[in-house]
Amino acid sequence: MKLALSMLCENPLRKTGLTTLFHEFVSRGLKLFPEVRWLIFAGPNQEWTINDPRVEMVRDFPANDQLSRRLFADHFQVPAVARARGADVLVTIGFVPFRKCLPTAMHVFSLQHLDKNNRVGFAREIYRKWVTKFSWPKADLVITNSKFAVSQILSVYPDFRERLVQSYEGLQHEQFHPTAPTDEAVRLAKKFGLTPGYFLWISNFYPYKQAELLLTGYAKLDAETRRRHPLVMVGGNWENALESAQALARQLGIFADLRFPGWIADEWLAPLYRHARAFCLASREETFGRCVIEAMACGAPCVVNDIPIMREVTDGHALIVDFKDAGRVAGALQSLAEDDVLHGRLRADGLRRAQNFTFEKLTTERITAIQRLVSGTRA
Repeated sequence: MKLALSMLCENPLRKTGLTTLFHEFVSRGLKLFPEVRWLIFAGPNQEWTINDPRVEMVRDFPANDQLSRRLFADHFQVPAVARARGADVLVTIGFVPFRKCLPTAMHVFSLQHLDKNNRVGFAREIYRKWVTKFSWPKADLVITNSKFAVSQILSVYPDFRERLVQSYEGLQHEQFHPTAPTDEAVRLAKKFGLTPGYFLWISNFYPYKQAELLLTGYAKLDAETRRRHPLVMVGGNWENALESAQALARQLGIFADLRFPGWIADEWLAPLYRHARAFCLASREETFGRCVIEAMACGAPCVVNDIPIMREVTDGHALIVDFKDAGRVAGALQSLAEDDVLHGRLRADGLRRAQNFTFEKLTTERITAIQRLVSGTRA
């Protein structure tokens, strides 16, 4: 079987968790399914580190840093090239090509575009609504990553029930683990000027991440607690939301207690998690929240917003609060700052919970489902 995978939807200038998903899916697939070959569509400047005789690269089309050209390629050119090169299935994220030449296994992680509060932009909103209405129903297989996402999708597309597969996200346990090298804290201090014990946020500054709610709650901590536990907000800008967060921090009088290192190389993610007093996620909604299981795997207790997907992913092994209530946010942060027993319990529970998520399991579930699709198509 030959799988064509388009990763053109990623912007090489602003990486997301999809970049990890693409690489790990193929890397684990090569080991677990020796009969499967891969055809990868990546932009000329997209990172790809897997070199294997069973992986064929196509770099003829632009990635999402050239949005309109990428959309044309994904919907019209990629499907034809994939078929011409012998692919059996096209694997996509969030769309079925307008020019459908092959059975399509479509990943769907959320319906965020249906909520205007997420401010995806007028053109994106029109495109995504059009795609979900006219393109999605043509999918031969739909893969999603949580029970919550299943309920969302079926509420809009009940006909997907017989072709919908739920498969949790994976985790790179070789990278995300609680054991720190002896010099890691020293290197972290040298690189970012940080000492262990900070509160941590890691995300692009998208509107639905609700940075303002975390800042408002953090501002209610007393000055000494903030001094001992600065808030580190790692992430890339999005439509000036980073500047808005910085302006709010100044308005609240807490800017001196914050650190904004911008976006960072992947090699620093685990060290940042490992030395955090707690990881914070204020999101109004999430596709899954892989950063939470990464933090748990590194031993960082988590404070997360009270939304269904966070209850599912953490299985209750986190402090779950309504981030609209700044007092409760401050109370949760204060508890983790002062209560070593609570901190130790959440750390231990989080480490155990994180073991449930592996890329081996993800890859096995998803490729097995695709194999069944191919077998049924050919039958």
